[in-house]
Amino acid sequence: VCKLESVPLDFGDYHPLKPITVTESKTKKMSRKGSTSSTSSSSSSSMMDPLSSVLDGTDPLSLFAAAADPVITTATMDNTRKKRDKDDSSAVGSDFEPWSSKRGEILARYTTTEKLSIVSGSFSTTATGSAVSEKVRTRLEELDDLEEGSQKELLNLTQQDYMNRIEELNQSLKDAWSSDQKVKALKIVIQCSKLLSDTTVIQFYPSKFVLITDILDTFGKLVYERILSMCMDNRVSLSDNFSPENVNDTAKETCLNWFFKIASIRELIPRFYVEAAILKCNKFLSKTGISECLPRLTSMIRGIGDPLVAVFARAYLCRVGMEVAPQLKESLNKNFFDFLLTFKQIHGDTVQNQLIVQCVEIPLYLTLYSPAIDWILQCIAYRAPEVSKCANVSNAEA
Repeated sequence: VCKLESVPLDFGDYHPLKPITVTESKTKKMSRKGSTSSTSSSSSSSMMDPLSSVLDGTDPLSLFAAAADPVITTATMDNTRKKRDKDDSSAVGSDFEPWSSKRGEILARYTTTEKLSIVSGSFSTTATGSAVSEKVRTRLEELDDLEEGSQKELLNLTQQDYMNRIEELNQSLKDAWSSDQKVKALKIVIQCSKLLSDTTVIQFYPSKFVLITDILDTFGKLVYERILSMCMDNRVSLSDNFSPENVNDTAKETCLNWFFKIASIRELIPRFYVEAAILKCNKFLSKTGISECLPRLTSMIRGIGDPLVAVFARAYLCRVGMEVAPQLKESLNKNFFDFLLTFKQIHGDTVQNQLIVQCVEIPLYLTLYSPAIDWILQCIAYRAPEVSKCANVSNAEA
C-alpha cells in the first residue's frame, strides 16, 4: 500500500516559489506468519520549478545584484557606448540633410543683374620629351603659365552666360580626364578655384560658390575613383572599409603624386580648395591621414583675408569632412569658432570700402553669410551632445 504522508509545514519558512519536499511512505506486508509490517520512507526533491526553467537559471534578483557591481556595470556600459558611437559616427545617416537639397535654393535666392566676368585659361598640354625629368619640368611649367597670366578674362557676362561658362568648364574637365589629360584637368580646377577669391559682384558670391564647388566635387570624385581602380587585384576592388595596407605601391605613388602637384600651387585659395576636394584620397596613404589634414586645412583658412570668402571655405571643408570623417567633430567646431573670432572683420575698412563701392548695405551683406553658417552649424549639431549644441547656439547669439 502506497500513500502520501503529510508533512507538517512551517509557515514561517513558506515561500510559493520554494521547492517543496515530498515524503513517500511504503508499507510492505509480509506473507509469513508472525511477521510484522515494516515501513520505509524516502524523501526526494520535487521536479525543477517551471518558473526557474523559464528564466534559464537566471534569477532576476541575482541580475540586480550583479548590476550593482561597479566593475561589471562600467564594462557593460563602455562596450555599449563604444558600439553605439561607432555605429553613429561611421557614416552620415538619412537624417542628415545633404548639400544637394540646399543647392537649388541658394542658386534661386542669390541672383544678380550685374555684369560678371570670368577668367579663361589656355589649356594646351603638349608634354614632349622622353625623359621623366623633362616630363615633370613641362608639367610644372604649364602650371606656372596658368598662374603667371596665360589666360584671358571674359567680361560683361550675364548671370546665365556665367553659369553656362561654368558648365562648359565642368564638361571640359570630364573630357580632359577621359582623354588622359590629367594636367589639363588640374589646370581647369585651379582656374575655377581662383574664381572664389573674386567678390566684385558680392551679392552673387553664394551662387558662385555652389557652381564652382560642383566642379571641385567632380574633380575629387574622378581622382578618388582613378586611384581606387589601380587597387584592383584580379578585377576585385577594395572593400569600403579598406586599410592602407591593402593598397598597392603603384596606387600609393599616384596618390602622393597628386598631393605633390597640389602642394606646388602658389596661391592659397586654389591650393586649399583643390586639396580639400581630394581629402578622401588620404585613405590610401594612412589611417590617420584625414584626421591630420583636417586641422591643417582649418588653419590654412585663417590666411584668407576676406571674411565672406573665408566662411564659405570653412563651409566647404565641413562639407567634405562630413563625407569622409563625420566623427571628427573637433575640426568642425574649430571652423565655427574661427569664424566667430574673425567676424569683427566686417567692420574693418577693407570690407566697408568694398560695400560702398558696390552700393551694398550691411543688412544685405550679412544675409550672404547665411548659407555657409547654416551648413556649418548643421554639421556641428549632427548627432552631437545637447551640451555641445547649446554651447554653439549661445556663442552664435553672443
